[in-house]
Amino acid sequence: MQLDPVITAQIVQTNGDWRPASEIAQAVAAKKISALAVTEAALARIAQHNPVLNAFTDVTADRARATAKALDAAIAAGQSVGPLAGVPFAVKNLFDVTGLPTRAGSKINRDRPPSIRDATLVERMEAAGAVLVGALNMGEYAYDFTGENIHDGPSRNPHDVTRMTGGSSGGSGGAVGGSLVPLALGSDTNGSIRVPSSFCGIFGLKPTYGRLSRARSFPFVASFDHLGPFARSVEDLALSYDAMQGPDAEDAACSTRAIESVTALLGQDIGSLRIAAAGGYFRKNLFPEAQEAVARVTKALGVTRDIELPEVARARSAAYVISTVEGASLHLDRLRTRPNDFDPAVRDRLLAGAMVPAPLVDRAQKFRRWYRTKVLALFKDVDVIIAPATPCIAPKLGQATFVLDGVELPVRANIGIHTQPISFIGLPVVAVPVPLDPMPIGVQIIAAPWREDIALRVAYALERAGVVAAPRAKGF
Repeated sequence: MQLDPVITAQIVQTNGDWRPASEIAQAVAAKKISALAVTEAALARIAQHNPVLNAFTDVTADRARATAKALDAAIAAGQSVGPLAGVPFAVKNLFDVTGLPTRAGSKINRDRPPSIRDATLVERMEAAGAVLVGALNMGEYAYDFTGENIHDGPSRNPHDVTRMTGGSSGGSGGAVGGSLVPLALGSDTNGSIRVPSSFCGIFGLKPTYGRLSRARSFPFVASFDHLGPFARSVEDLALSYDAMQGPDAEDAACSTRAIESVTALLGQDIGSLRIAAAGGYFRKNLFPEAQEAVARVTKALGVTRDIELPEVARARSAAYVISTVEGASLHLDRLRTRPNDFDPAVRDRLLAGAMVPAPLVDRAQKFRRWYRTKVLALFKDVDVIIAPATPCIAPKLGQATFVLDGVELPVRANIGIHTQPISFIGLPVVAVPVPLDPMPIGVQIIAAPWREDIALRVAYALERAGVVAAPRAKGF
């Protein structure tokens, strides 16, 4: 049943923004609105706003309508539907989507045959009732922190379209930040969920390495790659995360740990948690906005303790070495046969990685093991560590440099200065948006491995207190 557009807007959106995914799903399951009406609302928003935001590279309208109609038929037949029934979502275009070539942000991959099966996480989202509406722009081969793609054009920040979304999951950040869809999926190798979350003013979850399956997604650095969700609220983040959990034999790195649902735990008291602020390295290289965001979060949580992670600068350097070497290894054939079809900036970094001496890689891996042991030992004394997500608000599109602590540095290489040392060892992180004026900026809530529940509980408490929130992007 297609409802009147006015009724659709009242049920699906509040003041032009999406209602929480749980409310959409409940309304669909209760037949207050059809899944098809919700889907049409999403497709209409994409058609209206994507020409400006450039978040989507592919819109799967026919598929979305077919999925929604099947959901409505199941509901009409009295069948139970999942917790995300009728909720629109989109995925970074490195996820396999049946019928589409998996671009991974590149020109070269467009010559690949269309995928014949969805990525595991797409299958799981749809099993929970969500409706896939398209694939999203990204930095080429995920080797990017800006969201600027030379083949598809840059993703644009919904809070200021002259600014970056961050990358490499730039389309995911822009699509959720601009309320084109309530949920999106992305990947995070060195910060590619947390950086767009920070710049676009939304929530993002980089789970523990191995927690969510990466099967049928295009890799960047197999030993760092994580997949995870973006949302406009903590509850929506938790709902989507819960929908995607579970072992997967098709991803050798995917954990066989039992599913540990987090949604029901969000409201638990956090008063007994031991929370510290990351000191030392994480207090440096920050613009005033980043300092203010961390200060608001730590004050709200009553944090009085600093904790210093060891050798963080060296960890970032080691992460760079391993990233560029593993990435280069993956792309050697393409570098040999189609070098001119790469983004030159990506190509040159991959070529540099192909020439890194093996002893240096061995040193980086040995340091990585040492660093992980030292950082995990810190979680004997704390449950959560608070750190900045990015050193600044979103830079201007095309901006080449910025000044950090009096030193002019390249923007592209240094946006992830505070995220790389965390993903390097696979810790779970929730990025939370602090709605500063004129632009939001994010803070990392870091927990011990497999404790996504703790990071999400802290994020939820901050959201309920009004300290963090996904601000409405004006004009979208």
